[in-house]
Order: sequence, then structure tokens, then C-alpha cells
Amino acid sequence: YINRFSTARIMVVGDIILDRYLWGDVSRISPEAPVPVVDVCRESTMCGGAANVVNNITTLGAASLLCGVVGDDDSGREINAKLSGMPVNTDGVFAESGRPTSVKTRVVARGQQVVRFDCERRGIPEAETIEKIKEFLSDRLRSVDLVVVSDYGKGMVSAPVMEHLRALTSKNSADPVKIAVDPKTGNFQYYHDVDVITPNHHEAGAFCGFEIVDEQTLHKAGKTMLQRLSCRSVLITQGKDGMTLFERDKRPSHIPTVAKQVFDVTGAGDTVIGTFSVALASGLDLHSAALLSNFAAGIVVGQLGTSVVSAEELKLAVNGGRWPCWKKRFQGGEIE
Repeated sequence: YINRFSTARIMVVGDIILDRYLWGDVSRISPEAPVPVVDVCRESTMCGGAANVVNNITTLGAASLLCGVVGDDDSGREINAKLSGMPVNTDGVFAESGRPTSVKTRVVARGQQVVRFDCERRGIPEAETIEKIKEFLSDRLRSVDLVVVSDYGKGMVSAPVMEHLRALTSKNSADPVKIAVDPKTGNFQYYHDVDVITPNHHEAGAFCGFEIVDEQTLHKAGKTMLQRLSCRSVLITQGKDGMTLFERDKRPSHIPTVAKQVFDVTGAGDTVIGTFSVALASGLDLHSAALLSNFAAGIVVGQLGTSVVSAEELKLAVNGGRWPCWKKRFQGGEIE
């Protein structure tokens, strides 16, 4: 099935972010305040948010299009330069003057994140930009198998964009384009009638109005989300406890984590939605797609910084290079 990933065509719509890292070491406490002094030795930048989802998708071998907004600034140009080095269509990336590109800067010392600071402006893009986004969606949507909505709460995922997207995907009821959503707390009103939504357990609990503390509350949350959002499936990620898939008229399916060690969860949600969507668009069923996304997440959390998983790494993980006991979960044994 992994060899089929190259046949998948996926559009990612969402908040584009630049992830910046300052790497260094801590040798003393500041005399000015009780905080560590980090001696920065190097700096790196990576695609974040929806751009990281696209990076995950293309690294797995699928074709992709990106739709989102950056600022008309140096950070926006840096993201575009990075995207130009990937096999991704960026005709739907629009620069908006007066709107800064969202930048998340993380200071990392001795393998530990010390602090993160965000430079951004949240809010719906200008009316002119929204019209460009709608035009792009109208022109390109029928060329893809699935749309990923990557919502980081910066404003790209909004009522006008989601209403237009849903209207377009429902036009051809015989062969509708699927929608998968990586949600943001506070924006669940935009996610009705989608094919799959992938909240973490905190986001799911916030939407349902109660804390998820055990299997009973987890199952209650999954059922509540299926009913309230009228979505076809819900995949709740649970950190060290793995993930659980909820489908209409089916029993919940729990998938334990395969991560051996966790260094950094940055971008893990992007990897889950990216891998899940590529697998789904390649013809896998929901449960098998969830299994593969669980493997992919187990790989990236063992690496420091925003990272992605290749198709070859995924094959190795499933076929016995790291977790051989999971291979039997897939029909046919070896994953190709």
C-alpha cells in the first residue's frame, strides 16, 4: 500500500507557519532574573503548520497543493524559498501586505526546549485575499482526492473558506472529495460534515465540555463528536497512550503507541494528519490508515525539532525494522 502513495493527490488548506530554532547551551543563570542564559551557537528554520503537513505528504511520495497566506515579509519569502525546493504546487499561497507571517521561535538547550515565543497576527485574511483563496479552491479542488484542513487558529480556517470548501466538495455526490481536519480548540463550528477529524484528547475534551481521564470518558467524547459534528470518523490522539478511532456504527478501535522514546512532540499532529490522509487517499481503510499514522508519529516524536517521515522509514517500521509485532495487523503481511 505504501507504494501506492505516489498516486495520491492532496490539497492542504490552512495556517502556514515558519518554525525557527535557536540551538545552544546553558552555562549559568542570569544575574538580572532567575532565568537561564542560553549561549546560542546556531539557528535553523523549517516549514511549520500547514506547510509542515505538505512537507510530510510530499516526503511520503504523494502529490500536493498548498493553500494559505503568508506575509509580504522576509519570513514569508523564506517559507516560499523552502517550499520551492519541494515537489509541491504553491499557486494557492498568497502574500498579504500588512499581515506578518506567523513565526514560532523555540530556544533549545541540551536537547530541551527552554522557551517558545510567537510573532503573529491572528485574524481572517482580507476580503481580497479570501476571494483569491475561493477562486483557487474552485479551480483546483476537482484535481485532488482529499483536502486536509490544518487549523492552527491563525485565521485562515474561517467561515467563508470552510463554507466554500464544503459547497465544492458536495457538488459531486457520486465521487465527493474527502475532507480531513486537524482541528483547533474554539473553531469546531467550522468542521461539520467532514470525513475525519483528528483532535488530541485535550481538544476533544474541550469541545465536549468534560475532561478525558479514562476509557469511559474517551468513548463518550468520540461518540459526542460523531453526533454533534455529523462527521464520518474521529481519530483522537492520546500522546503516550496512542490513539483511538471512532466510526459510525462501529466499536471504537484503540491503537497503542509504538514510540520507544519521546524527545519532541513538535509537528507530531502534522505527521498524523499527513500520513493518515495520504493512506486514505491511496485506498486504505480508516483503521489501516490510522495504524500507519501511528507508526509515523512514533518515529517523529523520537527526533528533536520539526521532522518528517519518508515512505522507506515507514516501510521499515511496519515490516519489522522497529516494531515487528504490528506487521500482522495488515492483511498480506509485508507492507509494500
